[in-house]
Amino acid sequence: MAKVLITGATGNVGTEVIKSLQNIDHKLDIYAGVRNSNEDRIKLSAYKLNFSIFDFTDVKTYKTALTDCEVLFLLRPPQISEVEKYFKPIIDTCKENGVKHVVFLSVQGVEKSKIIPHYKIEKLIIDSKIPYTFLRPAYFMQNFTTTLHNDLVNRKRIYLPAGNAKFTLVDVRDIGVVSATILTNISEHINKSYDLTCKEKLTFGEMAKILSSNLGTDIQYISPNLISFFLTKRRETTPTMFILVMILLHYFPRFQKEPVTTNWVEKITNRQPTTFEQFIIENKKTLTE
Repeated sequence: MAKVLITGATGNVGTEVIKSLQNIDHKLDIYAGVRNSNEDRIKLSAYKLNFSIFDFTDVKTYKTALTDCEVLFLLRPPQISEVEKYFKPIIDTCKENGVKHVVFLSVQGVEKSKIIPHYKIEKLIIDSKIPYTFLRPAYFMQNFTTTLHNDLVNRKRIYLPAGNAKFTLVDVRDIGVVSATILTNISEHINKSYDLTCKEKLTFGEMAKILSSNLGTDIQYISPNLISFFLTKRRETTPTMFILVMILLHYFPRFQKEPVTTNWVEKITNRQPTTFEQFIIENKKTLTE
């Protein structure tokens, strides 16, 4: 059986990839790359899989985890941006260990944003000559159950410097199904790149209205200037680097060309992508407490 290593296995995307693989009949040997074997085994105890110690911040764990690995599912943890320090050794180790394919979770619009880490990681993979598949998802709907959750639930607001910029969206569960489909049929996706979106393009003002309507409470959208946003987030003890990432994600799209919606989720999975309203209805409890 071909060994497949899933990095970030206990995170939002990694867990959905593993979950989706359980629903497909395949002959892959799935390994979850985890930092803490005992803790993470418990988190993933519902799934049939193996475990490898893999820590992005510990280069020594790369070689063992990638031994005999044929396919690597690679993502970038939000807190890690030093591509040369961490991702170059990962790709070098892939080459040394004979990894045959890398599926990398990138981001939509990466080809136009040379300053973001994803662009540099994609280039590393291309330069390595290892066959690849790049998944370039739109804005995660699950940001409302994670990063934006506190403001949404406790202040009934979306507080972001995004102005009236339009955003494409995608449900992380759809990314999981796309990833699992590709991992179990890798030969059809060699050196391909896929932008993953639902069929909607919304401003945060429009998202606030849809949230209000479905949650039965008034959600306000406030678009502060950058100084106000930065100072507010620092008062909330948000790390400076993460604030800068939030600015990159939400402020700069105001000055860029509108992103496009695609039908890759439907083409790859043979099912319609989740709509933003569907996501809210299915996650209503989490979005209100």
